[in-house]
Formats: sequence, C-alpha cells, structure tokens
Amino acid sequence: MLVYPSSIDLSSRTLQCLTGRLVVRRGEIGTRWRRLTAGRQALLALAHLRCGDTYAQLAAGFGIGIATVYRYISEAIEVLTSLAPTLAEVMQIARTKAFVILDGTLLPIDRIAADTPYYSGKHKRHGMNVQVLTDPFGRLLWASPALPGSTHDLTAARTHGIVKALIDADLKCWADKAYQGAGGAIQVPFRGRRLKRWQRRHNCTHAKIRCLGEQAMATLKGWRLLRKLRCSTNRITAIVQAVLVLHHASA
Repeated sequence: MLVYPSSIDLSSRTLQCLTGRLVVRRGEIGTRWRRLTAGRQALLALAHLRCGDTYAQLAAGFGIGIATVYRYISEAIEVLTSLAPTLAEVMQIARTKAFVILDGTLLPIDRIAADTPYYSGKHKRHGMNVQVLTDPFGRLLWASPALPGSTHDLTAARTHGIVKALIDADLKCWADKAYQGAGGAIQVPFRGRRLKRWQRRHNCTHAKIRCLGEQAMATLKGWRLLRKLRCSTNRITAIVQAVLVLHHASA
C-alpha cells in the first residue's frame, strides 16, 4: 500500500487534550511500552474520527497492525466517552441560556434491507437516530445516545428524558413539527394548510430561530466518520459521545 502525508482540519489543542487523557489512562493501567506514543495514538484516533480513515489505511500509515489500530481507537473512544456530559449536566448549563433548540438527525449506517428497525421511512435509508440540543446561537451542547433509525423524533426525545428535563428546568425549547404533542416546554410551529396570517408569521419567525440548530448538525457531520458508519450499531453511541467531547475541547 502506498503511503502519503495528509492533514487533519483540527487544532493542536484537540490533539493535546486527547494526548493528555491517554497519558493518564496509560498511567492508571501501568503501561510500560507501546508501539506508538500517546501523542501518536491520539493522532491516529483523530484521523479515524475526523477523516473517516479505515483501519487498513491507518495501519499502513502508522506502521502497525490492523488489530493494534482497532485497540488504540477503541481505547481512545472509551477515554473520551467517560468525559461526555450527561443530560442533567447540560441542563445546568442550558438554564443560563434564553432557550435551546432541539432537533434530530439520522447518522447513516451500512446495513442491508432486512434490518427493518434501522430503516428510516423519512430519510429512505438505514441509520441511527440522534437527538441534538444547541444554544440560541446554534452551538452544540449535547448529543443523545443513538437509537434505531425507525424511531420517531418525539419518541426518542421522551426515551432520553429530554422532554421531562426541559420541563423540570423550566426551559423553553424550539423544535420542528416532529415534536408536536411534546408539551408546553417545546415550542413547535403550527400545522395545516389554511393558517391565519398571524400563524404564518409565527411559523416564519419560528423557522428563522430553529434553522440555527442546523449548524450543530453540520458540526457533527464535519466528523466524516459519522457520514457513513460501518461499525457495529452498539458502538455508535460511544463514537458520538467521543466526537462531542472533542468538539467541546476544540471550542
């Protein structure tokens, strides 16, 4: 396999953050020697998460075996996942905001047509449903655990306890029509074709506010691994949480 130099569009701060955590991890388990230093392991993990490089590509580029690449990446993701904020912690931060924006996204996965629970009728493809909370400026605050793509956004929000958390925090939330019936904490646009003029104006204003949440979706999809996940569906939640921690570290 041919090898060539490449780049990752992340700051050195992100690399230093992950490197520091891996150094602590190695100290905790008593690691004496490895093929790669903590810094190189962090670089390998970032290349996989940010650029979507395969294990074979990384093995050739770093001069190690594919099994070793898998172990290094799994360890890095495990370390990052332990740092991911909980919904309760995010609610404490969100209380200082005027409101939050809630939206759902589908992370495409590599699955066959027989995997019905993972097929999204809305998006016409297989994937995993992830709920995202952002601040009024569209900055990513929290991403939920992944559920099968056939899960409705409102069902996912209730499953993760988002609706109850918003009510308990007395926090206003803006969301799209998929969350109709969630309750007073979540503001949704009016539905129907024959709307009054004031209702249409409300929907227009609502859409202008809600569209800022799309920036968070772009932030997630900026990590190219999430554009087409080929791993086990059991690992996707950990990957999303690792990406969330790295995003906050680079902010």
